Amino acid sequence: MRIPIRFILNRAAFYLFTLWAAITINFLVPRMMKGDPVSAYMNKYRGQITPEAEHAIRTLFGLDRDTSLWEQYLDYWGLLLRGDLGRSFSNGLAPVGEVIAVALPWTVGLVGLATVLSFLIGTVLGAVVGWKRGSRADVIVPITTFFSTVPYFWLGLIAIAVFSSTLGWFPASHAYDKGAAPEFTIGFVGQVIAHGALPLLTILIASLGGWILGMRNMMLTVLDEDYITVAQAKGMPNRRVLWRYAARNAVLPQLSSFALSIGFIVSGTIVMELVFSYPGVGKMLLDATAAKDYPLMQGLFLIITLAVLCANILADIAHAVLDPRTRQSEG
Repeated sequence: MRIPIRFILNRAAFYLFTLWAAITINFLVPRMMKGDPVSAYMNKYRGQITPEAEHAIRTLFGLDRDTSLWEQYLDYWGLLLRGDLGRSFSNGLAPVGEVIAVALPWTVGLVGLATVLSFLIGTVLGAVVGWKRGSRADVIVPITTFFSTVPYFWLGLIAIAVFSSTLGWFPASHAYDKGAAPEFTIGFVGQVIAHGALPLLTILIASLGGWILGMRNMMLTVLDEDYITVAQAKGMPNRRVLWRYAARNAVLPQLSSFALSIGFIVSGTIVMELVFSYPGVGKMLLDATAAKDYPLMQGLFLIITLAVLCANILADIAHAVLDPRTRQSEG
């Protein structure tokens, strides 16, 4: 099916403006914070660095007092257009891209898998519970909602106490065994799965209730629509009415919520990484903020922003394909 050019241009203009605004805010916010990474570094190594070296470091990070904020902003854009995110002050001046690349796969692999599974399972269960409203299946909603209201760190600590300390089924922390080196072997993959099981199940349990409740409520609204009544009156099988008509329309708000949760995937969960001592960008972002590491903070925020924007673009495309009214409203 053809999507109108006007719809595409409108969405493209909106996302380009959003990207510009996000990058500009990403540049300004760290510089509005009290202090800077060079001053923190000077305090840490007081007396060991000459004034000339301090000036060279400030020039490298675009923080020298002779450079105006506007010039720093233009330099920042120039670096971005060349694909250079700068160098991490708190990681021995290593390239920010390389620093993020070490932690990002762990976060995306664990939190991404947990979020996708939670969305799929919760959406399917919510559709079934909504379709069978008034039946025993409704008991799923209060149970999963209860777990969603429990603070995440409590679920994590309970999971560690029961399944790690008491039963000994899973490791309590880290992404793999101490002393092991990351490598693509069956043994190492088994370690990663074992160490990731508890945090994955915890995220799944904590987020499942929201998806089930949201899909169930939308199903109750959709089932009152005339086209559902007509489809049933024509003698269509209930399974076809459920998935082809009711669930297809009820899932649209879920897609928007899922797109927003992509930022959660990339940023990781700081609490999860702290509770399970799991390596990832969430803990890295916390450390970068404490160290006032502007380049690393900006690089992480940029990755999160791009992930959210890309996810929203995909959600818009899905809306346009599933709901023709979206195309007509802007076409």
